[in-house]
Amino acid sequence: MPDSTSQLLAFAHRLADETDPMALDHFRGELTVTAKHDRTLVTQADTGIEERLRERISAAYPRHGILGEELGSDPGDGETRWILDPIDGTHNFVRGIEIWATLIAVERAGELLAAVVSAPALGRRWYASRGGGAGSRSRDGERPIHVSAVARLADAQVLFSTLRSIDAGGHGNGLRRLAASAWRDRGFGDFWGYMLVASGSAEVMLEVGPTLWDLAAPALVLREAGGRITSLDGAESISGPTALATNGVLHEAVLATLRDGPAAG
Repeated sequence: MPDSTSQLLAFAHRLADETDPMALDHFRGELTVTAKHDRTLVTQADTGIEERLRERISAAYPRHGILGEELGSDPGDGETRWILDPIDGTHNFVRGIEIWATLIAVERAGELLAAVVSAPALGRRWYASRGGGAGSRSRDGERPIHVSAVARLADAQVLFSTLRSIDAGGHGNGLRRLAASAWRDRGFGDFWGYMLVASGSAEVMLEVGPTLWDLAAPALVLREAGGRITSLDGAESISGPTALATNGVLHEAVLATLRDGPAAG
């Protein structure tokens, strides 16, 4: 019998418990930084943490598949697959900015079952299991999280990754319309934007360029917190290369604003 979602979530927490100290040691120490073919950066922390995660998963669940940002795909021989991003926010990591996280998700037959987003430099961890809700753990304790109930764009806080990538993807005018309609806009990229929406601190997060390993863990946390995530075109997908996360209430209004009207600014 396959492991329950609670068992898979508990194992994901144990994985993060083991790799958080590794990540912090690298963050506080000397880094070897190289550029990949797409000009994104990779460090020994990215590869070392993914290797450790794969080692532990393979020992505990030898039939499970694994997809990771740095070391590719191992399909396994079952329906269950782990999706890993060892350091989400590598550019922050390299520059000494604490906003980075290890992303761990597990799916079965294409359905996300459990996820952990662990940001040890922030002292924070977010997690979720399918049907079990979402939570946050910090030095102050553990609590359930939920998206906000904000129902008007004029009252919404809008987050985005980088204007450069959004412009390059052809969505810059839409973002400007959205920002002009909203209460406030801020450039909070990577996992952080999605967790702020999931926790009710913002209502919208959008970006161009994410992949499945960037989105899988944040997507389950967001959904279990009551939010919604699609592509910027409204497709029900978390495979990239675009993503729009909202508190759910505002999702259709945000999509309409991104599509319609004259450019603002």
